[in-house]
Amino acid sequence: MRVAWRLGIAVGLSLIAAMPAAAQEIRVLAAASLSNVLDTLCAAWLAKGEPRCVAVYAASSALARQLENGAPGDVFISADEPWMKYAVDKKAVRPETQRALATNLLVIIAPANSRIALTPAPNFPITAALGEGRLSLADPDSVPAGRYAKAALTHYGVWDQVSGKIARAENARDALAFVARGAAPLGVVYATDAKVEPKVRIVASFPSGSHPPVVYPMAVTANARSPRAQAFLDFLMSPPSQAALQEAGFGPPPK
Repeated sequence: MRVAWRLGIAVGLSLIAAMPAAAQEIRVLAAASLSNVLDTLCAAWLAKGEPRCVAVYAASSALARQLENGAPGDVFISADEPWMKYAVDKKAVRPETQRALATNLLVIIAPANSRIALTPAPNFPITAALGEGRLSLADPDSVPAGRYAKAALTHYGVWDQVSGKIARAENARDALAFVARGAAPLGVVYATDAKVEPKVRIVASFPSGSHPPVVYPMAVTANARSPRAQAFLDFLMSPPSQAALQEAGFGPPPK
């Protein structure tokens, strides 16, 4: 009887010890373009003695819809404000927790060995530069990186020329990969994407006024289970985290 009692106590204590870690583990649904730097920040968070951070990366549109449909998550970080608004409207996040994490720039890329040179200007010759190839973009109908790209190309009067020559990708990192593999001669991605891929080079940068500002809003989700979700947002806004984001090429959040 005593052995069974001790065994029961031991099993019970082990279950209790395991529960806080499982309950506090933070699941972050984040835009694909954040993958490298957020992995680094999650490691820094864990090193502080905080619960493990599990990051899931995809297009903001896909993540917002997953949250709408009840997907588990504690924090949502979008690559644009419209998809965060969508999540707010669908009551998938807690609006009072929303804040801007960082900003980004939009660039045109080519394979590293390409000699293409372009300067964004009205009717600039991007179609001629593509030749028989396609322009790699995240899906311009739904994914933030693609929508920013469409806005910039429309601003310069060339969207109608290239719209039939788009290689659509599921997210910004897939658009980057098409160019890195040489499957597309040009692509439009975030400046931070280009920075992490040595197989591409930046051909040109789009001025900020040529498209809506690239802002990354974040918020605690409506069904968050981790009691440390809000603390994780505070950690991302801390000076060391902001310095890491800027080292990765992101700009500071808008004031």
